[in-house]
Amino acid sequence: MSSLPNDAAAAALLDRMFEAEFGFMSSPDDGLDQLAEIFHVDCRIYEPASLPYAGVWHGLAGVAKLIRSMGQAWSDMAIEKRTATLSGDMLYMRCNLSLTARETGVTLTQPFAEVLRLADDRVIEGTPFYFDTCALTAALAVKGL
Repeated sequence: MSSLPNDAAAAALLDRMFEAEFGFMSSPDDGLDQLAEIFHVDCRIYEPASLPYAGVWHGLAGVAKLIRSMGQAWSDMAIEKRTATLSGDMLYMRCNLSLTARETGVTLTQPFAEVLRLADDRVIEGTPFYFDTCALTAALAVKGL
């Protein structure tokens, strides 16, 4: 990893990751180049079973499909009050996540955490922890949560 202090190195990596994710989500281009800069070719992302984009997403193509699926579900996503630190090859992040459901217009803000494992300065494993997946699913399904 970098010679930056743990929190600064974690912040820099997360900045790159969210820039790549949000950039890919808003781009009509299906090229994986921007994702390859931050996600390892053999990465795995584990999304909770209760969400519409549930499952294990493997490789750059899997991450691309996950990001596209999230973009179909949510019209707006924002990360606020983010804190993070590195410990060896593990990055721990906590923030407030704001999401607006594309079909219903319902906006939710809730705590969110993610544990990322790194290899070769890239994310090789990601496990997100949403505060309330039932609220997220409901926001996607019904107006006026």
